Amino acid sequence: MTEPVRVLLLGRPGCHLCDDARVVVEQVCADLGVGWEERSIVGDPELERRYGEQIPVTFVDGAQHDFWRVDPDRLRRALTV
Repeated sequence: MTEPVRVLLLGRPGCHLCDDARVVVEQVCADLGVGWEERSIVGDPELERRYGEQIPVTFVDGAQHDFWRVDPDRLRRALTV
């Protein structure tokens, strides 16, 4: 059975910070058995307007958690509360 998605990573192709964030999110979620997904803001005017200057943006359980950089310890704490 697949775990429900708890972490959402918003980014765009070619973003080096997004690449870094993906590695952290992948590792933390794998360690905890937590589902996650990634979406691009490209082509979505509302997401581009809201988050274009903040990507990557992470959400935990639907609430914005972080932007620009993902701290693995902070993400782990948010997922184990």
